[in-house]
This record gives sequence, C-alpha cells and structure tokens, in this order.
Amino acid sequence: MIGPYDDIIDLPHPTSERHPRMPMSSRAAQFSAFRALTGYEDAVEETARLTDSKVELTEDEKTLLDAKLRKLTDCINSRSLVTLTYFQPDKKKAGGAYVSVIGQLRKIDNVAGVLILTGGECVPIEDVLELQLH
Repeated sequence: MIGPYDDIIDLPHPTSERHPRMPMSSRAAQFSAFRALTGYEDAVEETARLTDSKVELTEDEKTLLDAKLRKLTDCINSRSLVTLTYFQPDKKKAGGAYVSVIGQLRKIDNVAGVLILTGGECVPIEDVLELQLH
C-alpha cells in the first residue's frame, strides 16, 4: 500500500543555512505549561492576607492617653526613650496592623497631628493606641 508521504519520508531533514538549529532546552520551553492567569495566585494570597481593624478608644482611655502625651511633651528635652503602639493602615486593603516602635521623641507637631521620632518616623497622634515612657 502506498501512502501519501512515501515520496518524502526517506529524505534528509532540511537544515537552514541562515538560522542555526535551536538547542533542545529552548525547544522544550515552547511546550512548557501555559499560565493564562498570570497574577492569579498573588491575588488569592492578597485576599487571604488578614488585617486588623482599628480599635476605637473609650473616653477614659483617650483621657489617659492625653495625659501621657502632655507628660511626653515635658520629656522631649530629656531624650527619654518612648514606645509607641499605633495603627498603621494597610496600603492595599481595608484595615491594617498595630505596630510598635521604640525611639526618642524629637517633636510633637500639633498642627500636622504627628509625633516625630529622632529616626524620622512620623506617627499620627490619632492612630496611637498606647505609649510608654522609659
């Protein structure tokens, strides 16, 4: 029985004179898995990442925090260490996380509403949950 390709089946493989043969490793890459949903796994991880919600202080807690801030104002020149625990909003989704930072207070900027530490960190006063003088 004669097949449709019998006339070319025994011919040598054609080789280009202008283009070198592709290495086997590169040829294999053509057949690697296709990822149609690029970024999907990152999106799933981001959705699964948990954030905290901001705690609302009671009036008593606000009063106590205000007293500590006034005491802190008197201690700026003494270069005492202070630990600030504050809410840092998440940049990608609702909520955020509570962060603690230890440093020396350089300035209280009442106009901007921030505490500025000597390391350059700016902490919004409205986001402060707790502060401790050392």
